[in-house]
Formats: sequence, C-alpha cells, structure tokens
Amino acid sequence: MSETAQHATTKPAPTPQRALMDTRCCGGGPEGIRTPDLLNAIQTRSQLRHGPTSRAEDDDTPHLNGPDRAAATMLNWMKTRDVAHNILKGGGFVALPDGDRPHPGVVVIHEAYGLNDNIKDITQRFASEGYAALAVDLFSDRNKPICMARYMAGMLRGSVNRFGVEDLKLALSYLAGLPEVDLDRIGAIGFCMGGSFAVAWACTDDRLKAVAPFYGVNPRPIDAVQRMCPVVGSYPEKDFTASAGRKLDVALTRHNILHDIKIYPGTQHSFFNDTRGSYNKSAADDSWARVLDFFDTHLNHKKAAIRPGA
Repeated sequence: MSETAQHATTKPAPTPQRALMDTRCCGGGPEGIRTPDLLNAIQTRSQLRHGPTSRAEDDDTPHLNGPDRAAATMLNWMKTRDVAHNILKGGGFVALPDGDRPHPGVVVIHEAYGLNDNIKDITQRFASEGYAALAVDLFSDRNKPICMARYMAGMLRGSVNRFGVEDLKLALSYLAGLPEVDLDRIGAIGFCMGGSFAVAWACTDDRLKAVAPFYGVNPRPIDAVQRMCPVVGSYPEKDFTASAGRKLDVALTRHNILHDIKIYPGTQHSFFNDTRGSYNKSAADDSWARVLDFFDTHLNHKKAAIRPGA
C-alpha cells in the first residue's frame, strides 16, 4: 500500500490492559511474583501516559476514563523478568502475558539509547496485548562507542548480514524456546537503529512472520527485501528516513510482499518515544494501532478471528 493510501482511522476507546508484575532475574528463580493488591501493583510510565492498550473491539468490557481507567489497568496480569547474560548473549527483558499458551512472540529491538525503560514499556505493552515479548540488549557487556561504530558501518554498507544480526537470531531462538511461545508465530519491531536491523534481519531469517520497522533505513541493494515477511512500517515526514520508507514501499510492492507503509506528516525522528521532545502522540497512537492490527493478522490468528469483519 502506498503512503497516500494509508489514512489514520478512529479507534474505539481502549479497554483494560495487563498490569506489570514484580520482576526477578531468571537465574533459576520464578518467572514473576503475582499480587492481587492493586495499591501495591506497579503502573508503568507507558500505562499512565498512553492508557490501556487493548482495543475495544476485542471484548465487551465497559469503557473507563481518567483515574478509573488507570486503575482498571491493574486488573490484568503479566509476568516480567530480566534475562541473564549467561542465558542470552547481552541479556534482555521478557514480558509474558497470562492466559492460554502458547502465545505469539515479538522481539523488540532498541534504538541507539539502548535497552532502557522506554523499550521495557513497549515490551510490556505487547504482553498486555497477548504477545510474549523479548527486548534484546545489543550493548550489554560491550564497548558502546565501538558497537555503535560497527552498527553504523553495517547500515551504511547496507549489508543484510551486518554485525548484530546474529545476536538477533540467537534472541529469536531463545524466545522460540520458551514454553509460553509458539515458535511459528514470531515477529519483530525495531526503532531507528533497531528498525534498520528489523528490515535487514527479515531478509535473512524466514522464522520471522512479520516485522514493524520505525524510522529505519533499508539494506542495499533494495531488492534484498524480496525475501522479507509482511511489513508494517512507520516513518516521520521530517526525517531522512522518510525517503527510505517510500523506497521500501515501492520495493515491497514490486516483489508482492504484503505491507503497510505510512509516512506521518509533520513528525520527526523518534516520534514514538514518549521520553523525547520529538514525541508525537497522535502519530504514536496511530502507528501502535496499525502494528497491533497487522500483527494480529499475521501472528495472533486467534485474536484476528474475533475482530469484527475478520
């Protein structure tokens, strides 16, 4: 689909999502500690800023507003834990939903700021939507400036087998090996540097069933994307990556790869990151809804089947 064909649609008011649980490192301990005490449950910055992320068409729960809606987010559960470096290279952060398993999975790839609270919030938002999510750490136990230089060199060359892709493949193997995860329904999302990784990685790993790059750049030659899985991409108009988004749209169309690419007017780099001055709530909300709808279709088949018109 072309940029001009993509228009934001009005989404119904969200319904309660899963709450963040106490966490423990996964070095042999329990996956998470549950507590029914809403006063002691933790509300993440993402929950407070964005509100619940579950979409109203998925259930009949009455809609809540303001403090009542914030409190309702605590009624559902998820399990979170850090992943130790001796278990996964670089370590990471996992958020697992409650309920029937196995769940579809998502690998979350951070931008140049690393695996910070913003990325953990996004990981938890996926878990609240029924996805087992793993945020990788591409900087841990490494010299960050040297890592960044090697990552940037790989992006400038456009190599699909750039430094860091093998780490992502190992992360997917770890996620796929969890008993809570359906190894045949795994996708990835990435931001800036991570968005570029998501596109390059998807050209070399057919285990990925859908990817969601945000303001990333393309591999070279661009026709490498002919091996990609379905793509839902989000790009800011006032950023050099907008050109990459347009070129990716054309290439995916040429190779008959299912995709939804959208350029957001007036937005800047990192518009999805609510800790940055360039954050744009309207674009962030719309792109998040598009990602969830796209992932529901290609990864979360049970959820897609209950949507109206599905």
